[in-house]
Amino acid sequence: MDIATLLAPEGVTLRGSASSKRQALHMVAEAAADSLGLDEGVLFTALLEREALGSTGLGAGVAVPHARIKGLTKVQAVFVRLETPVAYDAVDDRPVDLLMGLFAPPDSGAEHLRALAAVSRALRSAELRERLRQARTEDAVRALFVDDMPATAA
Repeated sequence: MDIATLLAPEGVTLRGSASSKRQALHMVAEAAADSLGLDEGVLFTALLEREALGSTGLGAGVAVPHARIKGLTKVQAVFVRLETPVAYDAVDDRPVDLLMGLFAPPDSGAEHLRALAAVSRALRSAELRERLRQARTEDAVRALFVDDMPATAA
């Protein structure tokens, strides 16, 4: 699965620091609302409900918050980079600064799981994580996913 095709139009956001995991999730919901045209409150609530089941912090400063959302017709993603990492209850207890939010239709079972696996696999790359942290613009971040995903995901 090509992550670049999952990224919503204008789905990359570089933000200032968040003071908490909750605020970081709100930033993901806001980015998704802006790029997907969905209700921010619905997205935020869905992310919080999923997070209550267990942390989506994968380690190495990465989290993949995700939710199923009525009204979507396909899995879509947004990427948020925080300037200051936040405590996130990640598996390695490290704070998170790279968040890839995934949003899927309620009936997208296998597609949603494939997207989660592809994102998780790609963001395991220390090189990609560092390049994402160093990118100066939203376009540069998007280009990393377009340019590097086929090689990284293989």
